[in-house]
Amino acid sequence: MLKYLVQCSEIGAGTRGSSLGPDAIMLASLNSESELFNRYPFEQIPDLNDSLFEPTSTPNALRIKQMHGTWSAQAESVMRNMKLGKVPIVISGDHASAGGTIAGIKMAHPDKRLGVVWIDAHADLHSPYTTPSGNIHGMPLAASIGDDNLDMKRNDPNEETVDFWERMKVMGGISPKILPQDLIFVGVRDTEKEEIHLLEKHNIINYEVAEVDDMGMHKIGKEILEELKDCEIIYVSFDVDSMDPDEVSYGTGTPVPNGIAPEQAKNLLSVLLADPKVCCFEMVEVNPLLDKKGNKMATTALSILEKAVEIMENR
Repeated sequence: MLKYLVQCSEIGAGTRGSSLGPDAIMLASLNSESELFNRYPFEQIPDLNDSLFEPTSTPNALRIKQMHGTWSAQAESVMRNMKLGKVPIVISGDHASAGGTIAGIKMAHPDKRLGVVWIDAHADLHSPYTTPSGNIHGMPLAASIGDDNLDMKRNDPNEETVDFWERMKVMGGISPKILPQDLIFVGVRDTEKEEIHLLEKHNIINYEVAEVDDMGMHKIGKEILEELKDCEIIYVSFDVDSMDPDEVSYGTGTPVPNGIAPEQAKNLLSVLLADPKVCCFEMVEVNPLLDKKGNKMATTALSILEKAVEIMENR
């Protein structure tokens, strides 16, 4: 059975408002009289957004102590529900949440090889040693593959930062949680030199938007599943900034032009989520405070979420 897990944390982002994203999607559901959220139970995961009012002492990983607590709560919820036989549909604020989700999946299935499909404009492969901003929503995959990228070090994180970063990398007593060859990107088009170094070092696959246009999502989806054929379970993470903001909306914290179209996203998910290996789907980064088209980003996200749930119901 599917189950909605709602995480409204936005402490990993540099722009305020993504904590309102899950509610914006639910309001879009109410306005369209969708039955999506009536079909399965949902659970609210605690957040620590009140820490945004407090000063932070860790500039190379802002509020990392609170993020460690947020990941711990998210990992526990994902693990517990998966052990009960649930398939989590996670609706989160900023993309830092994925670090907790991945930890929870591995805690539920420590002996299974996990593949990750990351549909996003950004690679999110920074660590406190390489980040230009200190925002942890750019770090969940570095923690998950356990690579600090010290070859490209630009920062000297303080002791508190290093302590909590190491705890986050080994959360659940497992590190790395995913192998770099089991990570596949779709739509990534805004990267820094440090992230490019890791992409090249590990030969991580990225299906760029031009390839999406040329090949079509059905073929790409089939190729991704073939690439991950040795993985026993798969997690699909969908950041709404993977989509073209000019076509959809700028209602997300870090929009990047020339993204994929909503129908392309649905076509890709139709292939990926039909595979029973997919054990968790997550949607992130809707920010209604930045949406100049009413609630367009949330409305679009809802239509994609409806498609995702439909596919997972029928597999």
